[in-house]
Amino acid sequence: MAYLRFKALDAVQARKHPKVKAPSKKVSDFFGVNSFGTDQMKQHLAPDTFKKVQTAIKKGKKIDTETANSVASAVKNWAIDKGITHYTHWFQPLTGGTAEKHDTFFDASSKLEKFKGSALVQQEPDASSFPNGGIRSTFEARGYTAWDPSSPIFVMDDTLCIPTIFVSYTGEALDNKAPLLKAIEAVDKAATYVCKYFDRNVSKISSSLGCEQEYFAVDKALYAARPDLVMSDRTVFGHTPARGQQLDDHYFGSIPTRVQNYIKDFEIEALKLGIPVSTRHNEVAPSQFEVAPLYEELNKATDHNQLLMDVMSKVAEKHDLAILFHEKPFAGLNGSGKHNNWSLITDTGVNLFAPSSSARENLQFLTFFINTIKAVHDHADLLRASIASAGNDYRLGANEAPPAIMSIFIGEQLTNVLDEFEKSGNVKLEKGDNMYMKLGIDKIPEIILDNTDRNRTSPFAFTGNKFEFRAVGSATNPAKPMTTLSLIVANQLQEFAKEVDALIEKGMDKKIAIVNVLRKYTKVSKKIRFEGDGYSDGWVKEAKKRGLSNIKSTPKALDAFTSKESVALFSKHNILSKVELEARKEIMLENYIMKVQIESRVMGDLALNHILPTAIAYQGKLIDNATGLKGLKIDNKSVVNSIKKIAEHIDNVRNGALNMIEERKRINKISDLSKKAVAYDKDVKAKYFDKIRYSVDKLELFVDDEDWPLVKYRELLFLR
Repeated sequence: MAYLRFKALDAVQARKHPKVKAPSKKVSDFFGVNSFGTDQMKQHLAPDTFKKVQTAIKKGKKIDTETANSVASAVKNWAIDKGITHYTHWFQPLTGGTAEKHDTFFDASSKLEKFKGSALVQQEPDASSFPNGGIRSTFEARGYTAWDPSSPIFVMDDTLCIPTIFVSYTGEALDNKAPLLKAIEAVDKAATYVCKYFDRNVSKISSSLGCEQEYFAVDKALYAARPDLVMSDRTVFGHTPARGQQLDDHYFGSIPTRVQNYIKDFEIEALKLGIPVSTRHNEVAPSQFEVAPLYEELNKATDHNQLLMDVMSKVAEKHDLAILFHEKPFAGLNGSGKHNNWSLITDTGVNLFAPSSSARENLQFLTFFINTIKAVHDHADLLRASIASAGNDYRLGANEAPPAIMSIFIGEQLTNVLDEFEKSGNVKLEKGDNMYMKLGIDKIPEIILDNTDRNRTSPFAFTGNKFEFRAVGSATNPAKPMTTLSLIVANQLQEFAKEVDALIEKGMDKKIAIVNVLRKYTKVSKKIRFEGDGYSDGWVKEAKKRGLSNIKSTPKALDAFTSKESVALFSKHNILSKVELEARKEIMLENYIMKVQIESRVMGDLALNHILPTAIAYQGKLIDNATGLKGLKIDNKSVVNSIKKIAEHIDNVRNGALNMIEERKRINKISDLSKKAVAYDKDVKAKYFDKIRYSVDKLELFVDDEDWPLVKYRELLFLR
């Protein structure tokens, strides 16, 4: 192992960075060339066919056979012109990643390239080996993928990729896209209905999303020399380096040349695919970076995020880099998130979360603003469950990450607005630059945009014209949390409309009815709002007083998915059935168990087969040294003390690893998945991980650097 470490270090020094050249000086010349988007459709489809496809996308209608055949023929010719020979239905199974099965255009019997509309619209991949949570037996292999025309077809790795949903033979969703599409539709209907209180011309609401993607980039050779990174995506051992992020010198600093070349390369490939990557910068931790795209419609944005992660990993190979999307790959340093910036946009061009100078639009703004707060308040545990994972458990509440307590930050000015609104229904606020707001039933003048500060410690923050769901983990498919958020907001808007309509039917003026209901919501949801430091111990105590949940572990968090309230909620809006929810919970529990189990096995292997032999061998050298000193009648107390310390840590590592293995054997006999996951959390992870790690990390300081088998943090993080 030590040899492998130094061989990897030599490889880093010998790297020759590939030069990256854009296809054109202007991004506009090549943006979307590998995506069959709107421009390509206009160019390759007949006008009538193009119109039918656009109508189907906008109104969510099925595409008829004739139109499907026309699209299939056009997209096949477009792909073949690019040298493409195969196509695939690209889908997002419940593994957390993406999947594809390639088929050729070439038909051997006719010796022609063929692609029918039926092949475009539907395929039948084997569903037996994908996670299904007990919905399907292994021998019941049939599953279906169905084309999602609202997400552009694209070309990647010499293959035509068709975004699809993935369902079982009996119709249950086996992916993350199908429920997301339903949730988007639910928000559209509910929000459109509410919008008509203010503007009868609104006929559709689109959900908008911008995903900020954080990640670490490390040298591929150093990565390969760390079995824990290879097997579990995180370092289970590693002493904190003398220099980490305490100087705050990496954040927004000059991007290292090698990483800059890599970023430029993957951005080019992303832009070709129509992914509107916009921002790049260093993040807080050394070797941590961020890429952020422009906003897109929610479904398209989630597809693009999954595609972007794939592109980033593949392009990294050209640059001899490994990209880490794990939420906490390095202890003691910032974790990585995927900040989901979400808003609702009308088909008349109004952002429903953007304050304006219009009295009507500001009452409209407050309507959607307050209802979103109420939705998070009422379903905080469900929202917490939507971001639950083994990786995110390490991050939540740690360095620069929001806590597991769900709360909302709205800023001082809007807090004052809501507090006054709750009391009287009228607000007059004159403070700060360009800040003036007067809220009443008859007249609502201007609310200035960006009237909030930012709060990095808040899991769900309002940032001027959008809500930023910061608690989402970097490896998470954004479709999962955004399905839940869309659902709870859709349900809340429905409930709001019912209450308002009931008051109107009793003869109350519409504006008065809206304000009265909003005032009530403001009061009952007040405890979810928090403006302070979410990292502080004081907030934990305060949250407990308020009755807010602090669910730190995934096994406990997942219970929210199958509560009576959640089952009723998902069923009411036809997003997921009770069977589908139970299946998803089972899949996530299994995933959690396997992730902790793998980490435990890696930890045991490294401890017993690499760390202990190295430490014992070094201890032997010290014993020889102590014996020699004693023979020369030279004081050897310091050496003996070192031997004793090493012996103590060796015993801790050996006993901890062996006991942990026995604990796993016991837990593996538990049949109930919930109990098994809790046991892995409490009796393996919590009981042994930190204890074993502490002694291994201490041994790293004692053992001669030349002998230490694992690539060290300072090497992983600072050698580029």
